[in-house]
Amino acid sequence: MPSISQRPLASRSTGDTTPTSSSGDDTLDEADKTLEALGYTPVFKREFSTWSSFSFAMSISGVYGTLMSTWIYGLQAGGAAAIMWSWVIGGAGAWALALSIAEISSAYPSSGAMYFTLKFLAPDNQVAFLCWIAGYINLVGTVTGSAATEYASSQMLLAAVSIISNFTFVPTTNHVVAVMALLTVFHASINTLPTVWLNRLSSGYVVFHVSVLVGACATLLAQKRDKHTFEYAFTDFSPTSGWSPPGFAFLFGCLTPAWIMTSADSTARIAEESKDPSRVIPKAIANATTFTYFIGFLFNLVLVLCMGNPLDLIHSPSGQPVAQLFFNAMGRGPAIFFTLCGFLVMNLVAIPGLQSGSRTIFALARDDLLPFSNIWKRISRRTQTPIAAVWVYAALEITVNLLGLASNTAISAVFNVCTVALNVSYVIPIACKLLYGRFERGPWHLGRWSATANLVAVGWNGFMAVIFFFPTNLPVTPENMNYAIVVFVFVMTFAVGFWYTHGRHFYTGPLTQASARRYERAVMRDV
Repeated sequence: MPSISQRPLASRSTGDTTPTSSSGDDTLDEADKTLEALGYTPVFKREFSTWSSFSFAMSISGVYGTLMSTWIYGLQAGGAAAIMWSWVIGGAGAWALALSIAEISSAYPSSGAMYFTLKFLAPDNQVAFLCWIAGYINLVGTVTGSAATEYASSQMLLAAVSIISNFTFVPTTNHVVAVMALLTVFHASINTLPTVWLNRLSSGYVVFHVSVLVGACATLLAQKRDKHTFEYAFTDFSPTSGWSPPGFAFLFGCLTPAWIMTSADSTARIAEESKDPSRVIPKAIANATTFTYFIGFLFNLVLVLCMGNPLDLIHSPSGQPVAQLFFNAMGRGPAIFFTLCGFLVMNLVAIPGLQSGSRTIFALARDDLLPFSNIWKRISRRTQTPIAAVWVYAALEITVNLLGLASNTAISAVFNVCTVALNVSYVIPIACKLLYGRFERGPWHLGRWSATANLVAVGWNGFMAVIFFFPTNLPVTPENMNYAIVVFVFVMTFAVGFWYTHGRHFYTGPLTQASARRYERAVMRDV
């Protein structure tokens, strides 16, 4: 079938405009011509190769560090069996979602990612409203996810300090927030570098990550004497949540694979910085998610076999169950080393996460969806990156994490809404693909398994979005209540209200004629 660049613009939604500032330039490669056919003028340098894009996708999941920081969910949901089966089942649902995202991103490679694809997947009269809602929901999910990563990085570093002090130092919320702010500023500073440097940083991530993960597993298996059996790993279910039937609590363990594997859309956001993105980006998403699913299963299994008494981990004075597991199984020295490795991995999750998040700000501002869009969509002539978007995104991360000073309940509610918001923003375009039949597949696709994967993605992740609103423990108290539903309702109310009071008067979907002209004028300015 013809490539996107060969499809007639008349087949797209009404009001489409292709910026002509560089149209017809023979120096443009095929990827830039495709981007122009989608309606945008290329402004980024294409530095990301097949390998670095895969490494970027792996860095977004960061299974070693992110599993360390979220393992508590399965542990509390029912122990060994809840951890293993929630990964198998919940991970499969997240895998189907990632494959669906990969297929759609192949057809419409843009920094706008799944939000932008609604321009082609939804009926013309619904594009503006759906893009507006999906854009704001995705932005909230992306910001809270990045904020949670920065927060977890801070917690992991302080957990290592706690082990070094033989647990005489007990990290407080003030410590966590202070370290988080410093880390966020550091990560934002790195993201002001040109894309070529970000590409080089991402390229080496996989080797370090996999080496640490394999080393930790090998050391655990060698050092731990009294291991649990495989039967224990898959059959011992010890729910402490108070839910009836007790098996319902198992679903809360699915938050771990959802949190780790959900952000496949982040890789799609570097499509305008990747070479041959119609093929490279979907392959990176699919390969990284598949690798994460299987290596995550093995890592979970090793942790369960070596974890000893799960109650000792739940009540760890460091606040990090896996760090406590390392200490109990390997001793103080190796525990410090592998916990610090987890901290380094989380930094390598946070840096590309901030890059992806800043591209979210840029893409939404390019379409005039955000307040002060003229500022956030500017591209620096020096670095050819959206530096203003980088710093406003970092500021949003810090602002979200300041809620931790108010209470753990408040910050938990914001973090819990991350997976729900991202899942909803992904399910909307996938559902439109299934319902309206407007999808024109790209070079990478799922073939006859496309509809099946899409249905599993929509069904499972839509169901889990509801489950993640439930409190994880009964009876419900003000301290253990899951206020994610409150945050999500607030976000939806704001997005819908802002649409009716503001957006519907000018916003007609991604890159209308007016926004295209304003965008072209804006990108010519230096920051």
